[in-house]
Amino acid sequence: MRTLSKFAAAAALVISVVALAPAASAADIKMIAKVAAVQMAPDGQSAVVKLTNVKDGAEVAVTVKDKATLDKIAGKGIAAGDQVRLSYDNAGGTNLSKTLKKAEGC
Repeated sequence: MRTLSKFAAAAALVISVVALAPAASAADIKMIAKVAAVQMAPDGQSAVVKLTNVKDGAEVAVTVKDKATLDKIAGKGIAAGDQVRLSYDNAGGTNLSKTLKKAEGC
């Protein structure tokens, strides 16, 4: 009986922690989009890529900070007019790129 009450107490604790934990404040958004413009920061440590969603025409600006993607942008491997696949995190109102690469077949 004592083991059962310890189990119930532990289960209640887990449930309360999960209930009190903040909901995921960010969404991992994925899309195929056309690059409208690319603006590299003067220090080369970030870039803002303006995109148009191929599906619904929605426009979004995504900040890129990962070195591999920044190198592609600097080398014109990703430029205005390109169709890309991307995923980004919109936590705190910032759209931070997770992945950004040319769509296959483009």
